[in-house]
Amino acid sequence: MGPRATRPSSNRDLSPAERRFVAALQQLGFGHLESIKVRRGGLILDPWPAMVLVLKFTAAQNAPAAHPAEFELKKPMVELLEYIRGVEHGEIRRLEIRYGLPFSMAVEYRISRGMPDVKGEHVGAI
Repeated sequence: MGPRATRPSSNRDLSPAERRFVAALQQLGFGHLESIKVRRGGLILDPWPAMVLVLKFTAAQNAPAAHPAEFELKKPMVELLEYIRGVEHGEIRRLEIRYGLPFSMAVEYRISRGMPDVKGEHVGAI
């Protein structure tokens, strides 16, 4: 089975692993996750990625908002899940979360034919 390059629109469109992941991001609120493995378009959550909570001392700490049983996904979450579903084999090194939604990520990136030169042509790997 290869990657699923589909665009989810609500939590009804998610796999059980994706639902657990979305719920964890919403609960985290602010922080980041490290070393999220992706295989054949699916999240590998065993072992669970490291989660780092960011606390601001001068800011009021709000409890995570309750979410209805069914809800539409916001654009940043849709884009993240669409990206994950399109990956055959990879790793998200760091996923920054703000307000329970993905904000930015650093991904492992490999070029199979060596590094491109300034003209975009590939040169042999070193």
